[in-house]
Amino acid sequence: MANLKTTAKKTKSQSMGMHSEVLTGRTQQKFFNPDEGENLYYFGTYDVDFNKRTELDVKEMTAADANKEIDNLMSQGFGTIVIKNPQGKHSLGVGILNKLNLIFEGSLGYFGMGSCDGPTVRINGRVGWSCAENLMAGKVVIEKNAGSCFGAAIRGGDLICKGSVGARTGIDMKGGTIIVGGDAGAFTGFMMQRGRIIILGDVGINLGDSMYDGTIFIGGKIGSFGSDAIPADLTDTDQDWLKRKLKVAEIGEKFDVSKMTKIVAGKKLWNYDNLEPHEKKGAI
Repeated sequence: MANLKTTAKKTKSQSMGMHSEVLTGRTQQKFFNPDEGENLYYFGTYDVDFNKRTELDVKEMTAADANKEIDNLMSQGFGTIVIKNPQGKHSLGVGILNKLNLIFEGSLGYFGMGSCDGPTVRINGRVGWSCAENLMAGKVVIEKNAGSCFGAAIRGGDLICKGSVGARTGIDMKGGTIIVGGDAGAFTGFMMQRGRIIILGDVGINLGDSMYDGTIFIGGKIGSFGSDAIPADLTDTDQDWLKRKLKVAEIGEKFDVSKMTKIVAGKKLWNYDNLEPHEKKGAI
């Protein structure tokens, strides 16, 4: 049975509010051998050339057919694909486990770019709810606004919205970074477990409700804090990281990060079942 133990000396990442526990025990397993390079790639991935560019008009195609054609184009070595006329179709670009430059000239519906690992994506419009759900690696940039559950359960990569986003942004987030140039709705960072969220504008009520770990940075007003979400000191390390991250993301480069509010988990819910009844009331 694995157990969690906390190290006494804080690392640089821990000083930024990132996780501090170390998983130990016999349940740890070694799944990959670095010398076996072929085992470090997904089955069915392709060698693509980013300079090899093509366009795909999906106006008369279903989402399933469009996704199959994207896969077919990657198999031909195309590394840059421009999608014409997405017209708000749902579930476009899902399940791409490949390096790829993907550009959507228009807006997507819900569940766009879900469960991807590796592509760099630019959406020149809006997106519906649950954009980039379960993103594992890569970069997704939305030029306008996004719906609710933006970046739900993402595990890695950068998810950037230059406009505003809906409620429950970063719900069940397990890693990676979410950056929002505008405002965010209620329950942002709900049940957050890892990763970092940056909101340059205002945020709604119940921020970081029931968050287990991770860090949230807010540039504007906060509607209210959720259960077990507390403010923390904004360190010089935080500010340096924020400046670098915003510069790379090409968003809010001139934003005064020194005025941001940092939110972390109070960790009262970590051992909730072991708390006394009066302690449980205080935790929630």
